[in-house]
Amino acid sequence: MSDSRPASSPCFAHELVAGQPVDPDTARDLARFRKAERARLIDARLAIPADDRAALADEIGDILDTLIDLKAAPIVSLYWPFKGELDFRPWMARAHARGARIALPIVKAKAEPLIFREWTPGCEMTRGVWNIPIPAEGPEITPNVVISPVVGVDPNCYRLGYGGGFYDRTLAAIGPDRQVIGVGHPVAEIPTIFPQHYDIPMDVVVLGADHIRHGETP
Repeated sequence: MSDSRPASSPCFAHELVAGQPVDPDTARDLARFRKAERARLIDARLAIPADDRAALADEIGDILDTLIDLKAAPIVSLYWPFKGELDFRPWMARAHARGARIALPIVKAKAEPLIFREWTPGCEMTRGVWNIPIPAEGPEITPNVVISPVVGVDPNCYRLGYGGGFYDRTLAAIGPDRQVIGVGHPVAEIPTIFPQHYDIPMDVVVLGADHIRHGETP
């Protein structure tokens, strides 16, 4: 017997209830949409000249200086650049010199929150998941400022990442007493990621001096 059911609509926003898929077909469409957007946005980011990315990272670094109280000796989580992400390693060193403690994320296991180890200039590094450098040793620390790279970001500060869900699990585990700042290039702006109940919006997104967006206050 042939299946006469209509094919799933390519636009599934009307099928979301309270931000959650109502059926497996919609969940599948959402996963396909995010995968396609992720690939498109990474390609667009990699096409940006390295000098332009470096100049933007310097510009955003100056903005981070105004958003984060470095005199309060915060624990700031950053990242080692990957697949054309903006490189904030110079800012990391400056922030460390000004009294901040710098943390780098480490994938402990699939479907678990990230853990963080302290980074200092010259500390011993090793290779983690995807061969990304991480501190080789040291105790775990918990950041109170999380600077998160974005693949994509929507007007409500919801982040499209690499699809593993690590940052959302991590932010949920850390709790509400933290500042979350998304950073990236303006090519990351998209109309929506179709946020779900497990997606956690960022407090502020900085994609350059003319592209600063604050999340909604609960």
